[in-house]
Amino acid sequence: MADAHAKPQHDYHLVDPSPWPLAGAFSAAVMFVGAVMWMKGLFGLEAGTKWLFFVGLAGVLFTMYAWWSDVVKESRKGDHTPVVGIGLRYGMVLFIASEVMFFVSFFWMFFDMAIFNESRAIIPEVGNWMDTAAAWKTWPPTGVELLDPWSLPLLNTVILLLSGTTLTWAHHALMVGDRKGAKLGLLITVLLGVLFTGVQAYEYYHILHAHLFFSEAAAQSKLYGSIFFMTTGFHGFHVLIGTIFLAVCLLRLYAGQMSPQKHFGLEAAAWYWHFVDVVWLFLFVFMYVTFG
Repeated sequence: MADAHAKPQHDYHLVDPSPWPLAGAFSAAVMFVGAVMWMKGLFGLEAGTKWLFFVGLAGVLFTMYAWWSDVVKESRKGDHTPVVGIGLRYGMVLFIASEVMFFVSFFWMFFDMAIFNESRAIIPEVGNWMDTAAAWKTWPPTGVELLDPWSLPLLNTVILLLSGTTLTWAHHALMVGDRKGAKLGLLITVLLGVLFTGVQAYEYYHILHAHLFFSEAAAQSKLYGSIFFMTTGFHGFHVLIGTIFLAVCLLRLYAGQMSPQKHFGLEAAAWYWHFVDVVWLFLFVFMYVTFG
């Protein structure tokens, strides 16, 4: 009888049974139920109850750490053969493509609001909808004060474009064996990612503190603020995830775990970061400048 534990005679990697998919799904469910509880109240608990959300978030973060640690261990054991590497690349490409679809839906909604605002004038009178339709006949919607694109938004654009340059430098340095240059370029990229998040947080504070989108005059135009925060906030979340992604790559570089021949972790992080850069350019051009 053949040995069931013999080394497989193929280039594919059959992963060991893992608890992390189930743990991740359960933690994400707890986190989103906790978010509803925090915002609206649930199960007899009042709105503002935060503990369940943070329990779920802690579970998601731990699952991410444990799962990706297993992937790194698999790589270091030699399980990531050239065939497996192709699969990892296809997987990353498809993941980024799915993220593109998210942003397409958000931009679609924004363009419908901004381009076809005059069509609200022909909406029939149904209940209180006429007040909302009247607020959307003009651009910007009634009561909404738009941001100056040439201040904080332009600063964040420069920050992200510069971070894409330093990341490319880091990647090229690693490919030619310059580990010192790779570490420096990657460190600067991570710091620029943190800076971008800080500037965006300050911009959000200014919007909310000055009541630019949610004033009494904009009572019928709240959809603008919702789509603005949804789109830019979702992008900001991607910047945060990308910064963590790059920070982990930096720690692995310092641990000597990447080489010019084998560094897909950094390569995938670079693809993700450049995707985030491109999305921000569309955000800046359309949401801040063209329709601002």
